Amino acid sequence: MIRIQDVNKRYADVQAVKNVTLNIREGEVFGMVGTNGAGKSTLLRMISGIICPDSGTIQVDGKPVYESEDIKSRLFYISDDAYFFSNSTPKEMAQYYSFIYPEFDRARFKKMMKQFGLDEKRRIHTFSKGMKKQLSVILGLSACTKYLLCDETFDGLDPVMRQAVKSLFASEICSREFTPVIASHNLRELEDICEHVGLLHEGGILLSKDLEDMKFHLHKVQCVVPDETREEQLLKELEVLKYHRQGSLLMITARGTRTEIMNRVEAADPIFSEIIPLSLEEIFISETEVAGYEIKNIIL
Repeated sequence: MIRIQDVNKRYADVQAVKNVTLNIREGEVFGMVGTNGAGKSTLLRMISGIICPDSGTIQVDGKPVYESEDIKSRLFYISDDAYFFSNSTPKEMAQYYSFIYPEFDRARFKKMMKQFGLDEKRRIHTFSKGMKKQLSVILGLSACTKYLLCDETFDGLDPVMRQAVKSLFASEICSREFTPVIASHNLRELEDICEHVGLLHEGGILLSKDLEDMKFHLHKVQCVVPDETREEQLLKELEVLKYHRQGSLLMITARGTRTEIMNRVEAADPIFSEIIPLSLEEIFISETEVAGYEIKNIIL
């Protein structure tokens, strides 16, 4: 488990990370969402032990990560702009990482390079942005570390490759101890893979929740209620986060289980009613608006 407690990091006049407390459980895909400048990259670098927090603690598997060779061997960090040695080839980078990570699997590296259609003897500086991203993922998975920290890893990958990488992550979780942490500015990118998502804004955590829990206790219903009295009563009985009207159609986002919400709606004897699944984007909009933030101005 990764435990982050009251962590702060400042660069001159910029508070990059502010009082962040966060737990990342083993064996789950953790999504870290936020705009550019929200603090995602700084937080990932501190988790990986590249930089030290000004205050607070970061522990991986119960031990401080900074200046700990043993703990760092359990982490592989893929930066947004991955660094490769000048004029190097993928094969040479694999040789380098095999010295750093004792469990680096050279056979697996070769197999994945072929699967992705990449030439391990070609100079990396001739690769496209997407090819470099693919190579970074291949090196990260071949290192066989327990934790893989990904900074905008899907940015630059085409839809087919994004899905391939997500499938690889899912396969790793099923076959060994593996916990990917994926930082992104795109909510839609994380919706079909992450189990837990933390939202960063201006260096702090706005919220951190399990997606299934949010989806189970947050629903959107649209209905047509025959008169204003019943409609007012329905809105009082529901834990409404927001609602609006489009003609006679009333659209409500409310907190509660599907059964609880529909029982109250049906009690109003509606002419029409249905529950609509909420996307991750809609869930976050609702949750952050309740917290006093306008997420449309933060991320989307």
